[in-house]
Amino acid sequence: MKVFEYEAVVIGSGAAGYNAVCRLKEFGVNVLLVTEGVNIGTSRNTGSDKQTYYKLSIGGDGNDSVKEMAKNLFNGGSVDGDNALCEAALSTRSFLHLAELGVPFPVNRYGEYVGYKTDHDPYTRATSAGPLTSKFMTEALQKRAEELEVPIFDGYLAIEILKEENRVAGLLLLEIKSGELVAIKSPDIVMCTGGPAGIYADSVYPECHTGTTSLALEAGAEAQNLTEWQYGLASINPRWNVSGTYMQVLPRFVSVDEEGREYEFLLDFFGDEYTALSNVFLKGYQWPFDSKKVLDGSSVIDLLVFTQRVSKKRRVYLDYTKNPFGLEKIDFENLSGEAYEYLKNAQATFGTPIQRLEKMNLPAIDLYRDKGVDISKEYLEIALCAQHNNGGIAVDMWWQTTVRGLFAAGECAGTHGVARPGGSALNAGQVGSLRAAQYISKKPNQKADNFDAIVEEAEKRHIGIFEKIKGQDNITVLINDAKRFMSDLAGAIRSYEKTLSALEKVKELIANIEKSVKIKERESLFLYYKYKDILITQSAVLTAFLHYSHTVSGTRGSALYYDENGELREGLCEQFRFVGENTDKRKEVQMTKKSEDGFTSYFRKVRQIPEDDSFFENVWRSYRENENIY
Repeated sequence: MKVFEYEAVVIGSGAAGYNAVCRLKEFGVNVLLVTEGVNIGTSRNTGSDKQTYYKLSIGGDGNDSVKEMAKNLFNGGSVDGDNALCEAALSTRSFLHLAELGVPFPVNRYGEYVGYKTDHDPYTRATSAGPLTSKFMTEALQKRAEELEVPIFDGYLAIEILKEENRVAGLLLLEIKSGELVAIKSPDIVMCTGGPAGIYADSVYPECHTGTTSLALEAGAEAQNLTEWQYGLASINPRWNVSGTYMQVLPRFVSVDEEGREYEFLLDFFGDEYTALSNVFLKGYQWPFDSKKVLDGSSVIDLLVFTQRVSKKRRVYLDYTKNPFGLEKIDFENLSGEAYEYLKNAQATFGTPIQRLEKMNLPAIDLYRDKGVDISKEYLEIALCAQHNNGGIAVDMWWQTTVRGLFAAGECAGTHGVARPGGSALNAGQVGSLRAAQYISKKPNQKADNFDAIVEEAEKRHIGIFEKIKGQDNITVLINDAKRFMSDLAGAIRSYEKTLSALEKVKELIANIEKSVKIKERESLFLYYKYKDILITQSAVLTAFLHYSHTVSGTRGSALYYDENGELREGLCEQFRFVGENTDKRKEVQMTKKSEDGFTSYFRKVRQIPEDDSFFENVWRSYRENENIY
């Protein structure tokens, strides 16, 4: 087996991963980038109607401050204050770094980076380079990495973090094409592998991205807030958020049974056409499913779509070719005041949904056409999809996990809580990867004393797997089945009984994985590790769901929990019953860690926002003496 040695390794080639290697290289660290594929991943292959980057206000006359932004992040609930303060303090540095690298964030004629309000944002901190902001970020950072001549292992899957006691010793890789093992001796690893996208079938993550959360979990790193996800309506082929103007132009919602019979189902709940249409419009603003917006808001639309698709086994589509409910003409003045004024100002109070979309946002039509779907002629199939995990691997204020030398940045790090401002994830990925690089450059982990023996033991664990599972190929079916039952049983709609059933099934699949999986060729061995990652991550996530249901039993954030108390609304989806949230739990963080029979979860208090001495002379002195940083 080939063995290489580097001072640090970064896993992942998205915006966080490339920023990590650039920063490490600039700080003088001999670093390697490892990726399954340079051109895959969420950062490069996803976006939204106006993909947002959230940072401190640096334009206009608002009274913003670092501490104020930290409080807003912290107040989302179940957020650690030191992470929030770091994300606020370094947001400007990270944002301007991207701007200097060429990401086209808009400025006015005076050079101000003006902003707009996003969800959970009391200021105008948000900015955007358009629907592909994260793609532009990744490309700019990749160009910088190439200028720095960062070495890249492209086409390698990280399958095990090698450890000496509770600290990193190195990394075991699988070369995807050959199925051969490669070892990296390195005392510091930064995971930038994205969210656990592979655990759900109904997902807006790009199909080329699955995540590798189990890599850290199996190494003993603890996770936090795995219950806290974002779900929203998205097209499933291609995968794309149907937010913003896709909703504001008021398309038809149509479900179709196996015999092709169509049914517009929104009036089952709303009763009259214009209340329904006003809520469809709001869905553009309020895109993520929010349990607070179910009783009297637009998130009930998500439940109606879920009911048609999962409970009634019908396919659900958006139709832009005709107005909803058989209306030849919409009386726009009968809409809510907000919807009417917006469409009036956009000069879009006419015609069909596709005509309104052409007027308001022609690139939104071109985007789907470029992906092979002409929404001016075709229906667009949608589902309630997983979009982002606000939880993830637990990290400290330097984005180091509970394993010494293992860091996590980007979506795989669990620094977000119940609710977060839109676009804060892009900022968190840049800040977290910068913090990790700073720490590694100044406080590197100790190198392993007995690396040869560690590698030998790891090789024994993995070398014979192909021979055990060789046979008629069934791995793709197993992966799809695992994703499907997770979406049906434990997505935005959760119950204790269904979660327990799903967890028991996952544990059984893990226990029998080498007996059940069959692959024909060694080149498919990486799919075995992908399947194993899905199951282990599902086990951790389901454990967290079950623990939350059992100990809190309160609907909150982007999830609705079944309960015998309280009815959603008479006449709507009788199976949906829920109880209000215990808001005291927003002062705590739910932790999940490896145990003898899988995983276990518990609660801890959040870390408060630090109140450090900020008197300049004191900070300057300790900074010169290198005391106040590490």
